[in-house]
Parts: sequence; C-alpha cells; structure tokens
Amino acid sequence: MKRMLLILTLLCQLTIGVAQQADFQKAVARFKNAANVTAAVTKTTHKQAVAKDVTSKGTLTMKRPATVSIVIDGGKDQLLMEGSNFTMVVKGKKHTTSSQQNVQFTSFQTVFESILSGGQKDISKLSDLTVNKQGGNLVLTITPKADNKKAARRMLFSSFVLTIDPKTSELKSLRMNERAGYTEYTFSGYQFK
Repeated sequence: MKRMLLILTLLCQLTIGVAQQADFQKAVARFKNAANVTAAVTKTTHKQAVAKDVTSKGTLTMKRPATVSIVIDGGKDQLLMEGSNFTMVVKGKKHTTSSQQNVQFTSFQTVFESILSGGQKDISKLSDLTVNKQGGNLVLTITPKADNKKAARRMLFSSFVLTIDPKTSELKSLRMNERAGYTEYTFSGYQFK
C-alpha cells in the first residue's frame, strides 16, 4: 500500500511538472521567433536598514541562445549572463562567476535559456524551481540550495523571482532576494526582433 501511494505521489508531481512546463511554454512562446529582445528597465534597490529605496533606469537586451544583459546608469551597474558566465558590476566594481562554479546560478541560467528558446528547454525537472499562477501572471521562483552550511553563507542571493505575463510573453520583473533586502528589475516597452 505504501508503495502504491509513493507511486501515485510521484505521478502527481510529474503531472504538475508537465502542466507547469506547458504553462511556461505558452507564456514564453513569443521568444521562439525572436533573436533579439529589448526593453526599458527600472531598478529598485531595497535595503532593510535604509528607509528609502533607490531607483535607477537602464535597458534589457536578450539574445539567443544565452545572452541576457541589464545595463543601468550607462554601465555603472550591470548584470550580464553569457551562457554559463555571469558578470555583475555594482558601482563600477566588477564581479564574475559561472554557473559551474556557483550553484546558485545553475537553475537561473537554465530558466533564462529556456525563456530565450521559447520554452523549448525543459525546466520541469529543476528541483529548486517552483512555478505558480498569480494575478494572471506566471511566477517562477528559484530558491538555490547549497551543499553545506559554509556554501549557504557565501550565497549572495536567497532566491530569484521572475514574473512573466503569459498574454504578451513579456518578462515583467526579476527580483533577486538577499538576506537584508532585494534588488528588483521591472521591464516595459518590449521590442521583439
């Protein structure tokens, strides 16, 4: 009996994963035929110890197969994903890593590669990803898991939350949660080419 319940539970989880993958593919279908996508960006930085949020403007550029670039304030702040390589520039100071060295970016890379492919890359088996529908949007939450306590303490981000409008295939926001606040990028004015 326990074995049968376990099998049914696994089948339900697989079905949920398949349904979520199908919802995701529909939500990002417009990317399938676009080699280059651009949008305007508003960056909001929230720190718990600071009363007022800081906002700034920039641009988002996404190119197939695996390039995502967010440039703020003329390049003073940047996020760049080129395949498995990640570059972050904060107030002119450059930090680099890769999804092979830093596990917190592994699923992040897979999700963005899947978005750029129009959902052709399967995300249903990512163990640190949840997909939910909220207010007509599709919300993807990546909660990276560390192998040990030391690795967990070194993780810069506790989670990444992506909100996608399934009607327009537009990524509405990317929120990167930290221990003492978050950075959120909201996107508008999309151009699919």
